[in-house]
Amino acid sequence: MNSGTPVQTRPNGQGVLHALLVLVALAALLLVGHELPPQPAPSDVPATIATPPPPPPAPLDPAALSARIVPTIVTITATTGPLTTAGTGIVLSPDGLILTNHHVVDGAHDVDAVAMATGAEYDTEVLGYDRFRDVAVLRLVGADGLPVAPLGQSAGLRLRDSVTAIGNAEGGGVPLSAPGFITGTDESVVARNSTDGTRNRLTGMIEVDADIRPGDSGGPLVDAFGQVVGINTAGNTGMRPDPTEATTGIAVPIESYALPIDDAVAIADQIRSGRGTATVHVGPTALLGVAVTDVGQSQDGAKVVAVGVASPADQAGIVRGDIIVSWDGRPIRSQTDLTVEMNTRKPGDRVDIGWLDQSGQRRTETLVLAEGTP
Repeated sequence: MNSGTPVQTRPNGQGVLHALLVLVALAALLLVGHELPPQPAPSDVPATIATPPPPPPAPLDPAALSARIVPTIVTITATTGPLTTAGTGIVLSPDGLILTNHHVVDGAHDVDAVAMATGAEYDTEVLGYDRFRDVAVLRLVGADGLPVAPLGQSAGLRLRDSVTAIGNAEGGGVPLSAPGFITGTDESVVARNSTDGTRNRLTGMIEVDADIRPGDSGGPLVDAFGQVVGINTAGNTGMRPDPTEATTGIAVPIESYALPIDDAVAIADQIRSGRGTATVHVGPTALLGVAVTDVGQSQDGAKVVAVGVASPADQAGIVRGDIIVSWDGRPIRSQTDLTVEMNTRKPGDRVDIGWLDQSGQRRTETLVLAEGTP
């Protein structure tokens, strides 16, 4: 054998294995350099199907509307000397917080109420009032567990919306319903108190063609869904001919007016919080003991037209015909000025009052206010 001739050999098993490892390593490097994006995991939350919103509530028929509202009102009887005034109240809380009109309890010595839910009779306490907006808040003494009126909102009311006035019409003690439509919003009206003839200009009122009658005052004006949207305040006092029925003489009700519930609840909340203002009185009423009117355009002051016997004004020497011109050093230019000053006072307060007697002489006295009626 020629040892100088090279000898060719076959690769053994270790060489093959080494080659395979090299290929695997190269493949691994390729995979690392080109990593595939992760695939999202299948969701285990079931797909939801959108459902339509619930349909709007259906209007109530008259029977259902009365059944919803009547248990949440009270009938009111206010006694002023020999006179009685009938009215209605709306239950605001289970313990007998009542919303009504100020003119229902104005000047009353006794105010009684009957809850329509139970027929129970209650004495009442006047917690406060706003005579300018014709709102009063009462509490039924000893009441508990009364159903509360469903309050709506008056801000969204529109012309021709269907409404129903419910109340103690004509003082019969049996709540009656008067359906109608809204004929105006943000209206102004001069209301006359049927008891004493005094007048009050009311603004921002809801005008309706429902037949609101004496005794309905303070009761709820409700929408078609049984939500209280107003307080019946000024009713029609007569009938006017229907121009479409000139030949038959048929008459239709003159428009009536309700205070928006949004305004009334705001006043009630203020009274409940104990925050009195120039228009909102809280607590017992102070008494001066005079009835006054404006003097006229030619002279400032509040002219005295009546003086209560043994009242603080009477004891100070004020008589009919005198003109009150100052209150604790502030000028009194009108009847309203005196009303505002009295509204912020409590029984027992001492005030300096100035007036002109019938000879034109200026007089001033310090007097103590007594406790009077609302």
